[in-house]
Amino acid sequence: MQPPRLQPGDEIRIIAPSMSMAIVKGEQVKIATGRLEDLGFRVTFGRYVHEHDFVFSTSVENRIRDLHDAFSDPNVKAIFTAIGGYNTNELLAHIDYELIKQSPKILMGHGDITALQLAIYQKTGLITYSGPQFSTFGMKQLEDYTVQGVLAALTNDAPLEPEPPEAWSDDIWCVDEEERTYYPNQGPVIVKEGKAEGRLIGGNLSTIKLLQGTEFMPSLKGAVLFIEDDNETHLMKFNRDLQSILHLPDAKDLQAILVGRFQKESDMTEPALISLLENKPELEGIPIIANVSFGHTHPLVTLPIGGWAEITAKNGKMNILISGS
Repeated sequence: MQPPRLQPGDEIRIIAPSMSMAIVKGEQVKIATGRLEDLGFRVTFGRYVHEHDFVFSTSVENRIRDLHDAFSDPNVKAIFTAIGGYNTNELLAHIDYELIKQSPKILMGHGDITALQLAIYQKTGLITYSGPQFSTFGMKQLEDYTVQGVLAALTNDAPLEPEPPEAWSDDIWCVDEEERTYYPNQGPVIVKEGKAEGRLIGGNLSTIKLLQGTEFMPSLKGAVLFIEDDNETHLMKFNRDLQSILHLPDAKDLQAILVGRFQKESDMTEPALISLLENKPELEGIPIIANVSFGHTHPLVTLPIGGWAEITAKNGKMNILISGS
């Protein structure tokens, strides 16, 4: 199910299903709001986005209220999450999925928000979007690549064919914004060549793992799995987490794997990653592409969870073509 596209003048509601927006500095909220308004949208906020407790979140009840209010308000056309965190999965058993199914809207975020996105897709079939948070729009040096990727994914029906950015940054989005360090982008790494197509299912690997064995985990049968993780991962943890996903019964029917770029703090080297992926018997015969521009580095592409992807990786060249449905 494809949500209606964003149009000029549409209202975007900001909610905080994970950590509170109180973490986002006032100046960054102002910059993010201004950027979205300059793009032609109206920005409103959930009633409880600034509430926070000892884990810098708020109650399940209030986070659910903001989520349901956003989906039930006919003026709201898209829902952006404020920031990620650790506890979005607390909400999943309390969501009115029938409300969401009857009032489909754009939902965008990444990281811990993966739990909400995959649960909604599994329960309703609604395509959601793995892309920048509201807080991302508050970066002083927000790259045009990220903005144009959002507009391409959310405002028109043309297929997406994301090209790699020329450079990338690993600096924390809210620190040393005046002194960001950019590295030349060598482009995606083809770990295994091949051609495949299937539904895009994925997001943050550590968060996907939380859904295993629950009613909220979408099937991986025939899927193009895309995975990323943040600076809390490392080679051995990533290996273990990925292996746990590959043990799912329907993972044997995966069509391809896309791996997002790792942050430098993870110490994930290209040779180590390639070796890890090449030595998994479960991944024999399917294309695998690493160092793709999604996840916790900048800039990042926006990917439709539940969208259709066609992957070609042959003769050292790579192409990804994505349609919304």
